[in-house]
Amino acid sequence: MTKNKLNFSPQFLSNVSPAKKSPWKFIAIGATGLLFVFLVFSTFQIVSPGQVGVVTKFGAVQQEILPEGIHLINPIGTEVIAINVRIQKIEADATASSKDLQNVTSKVALNFFLSKEKANTIFQELGIDYRITIIEPAIQESIKSATAAYTAEELITKRPLVKQDVFESIKSRLEKNNIIVTDFSIIDFNFTEEFDKAIEKKQIAEQLALTAKNDLDRIKTEAQQALAKAEGEANAKLAIAKAQAESQKLLKESVNDEILQLEAIERWDGTLPLVMGEGGNSNAFFDIVGAMKNGK
Repeated sequence: MTKNKLNFSPQFLSNVSPAKKSPWKFIAIGATGLLFVFLVFSTFQIVSPGQVGVVTKFGAVQQEILPEGIHLINPIGTEVIAINVRIQKIEADATASSKDLQNVTSKVALNFFLSKEKANTIFQELGIDYRITIIEPAIQESIKSATAAYTAEELITKRPLVKQDVFESIKSRLEKNNIIVTDFSIIDFNFTEEFDKAIEKKQIAEQLALTAKNDLDRIKTEAQQALAKAEGEANAKLAIAKAQAESQKLLKESVNDEILQLEAIERWDGTLPLVMGEGGNSNAFFDIVGAMKNGK
């Protein structure tokens, strides 16, 4: 049986294709092309709206801060970290003690943004976990400090003042780290069940006391009105009685005058008495009625 032998003569080797002789050449060309494309695209960095770019070179933070848009950079050793500078919101729960040692649990909301001009400093000093490392502790400390200045009842009745105190404290603490606070609100205050019951009882008692006071004021007002009405009626009756008495007096005097005149007429004998008047006037008539009155 005849065995097949491979022919490795020079003529055969010359007919072998270059790809079969050196496949690494095409691999190298492909890798070079990919590296070129990568470098080309790496030289362009896009900063999205609402962000700024913090530039680092071989790990060192640079002073340059890239605004939003497209930027050409050196891709070798250079990195751009996007920092959010939009207004952000954080909600947190806090537990503190009031001035009268009541346990208070509160839920608050905070709006803030990072300073664009200090984005590199923020990244360098605070990192990207500033919410956990800086903001939340500031909220906790500010709430505890403000809550300790008020009694539990005042935390309810003076809520706007408490809110302002907490806001000013948080604002002052975070500004030192280039974090700007725009708004703060207290969503809720929660107290122990025993305190809630005590407040409810006090409110009921105050409401009952207020109702009683209003009833007393109403009774006093009605009494004063009745007294004023009685005094008015009495004064009116007294005035009527005085007027009636005066009228009867005048009527009596008038009747008496008529009676005297009648008696004078009955007694008159027809002779006109003459008396000496003033200035020697002998013709003045004598006032008979007046004389009778005086005689009586």
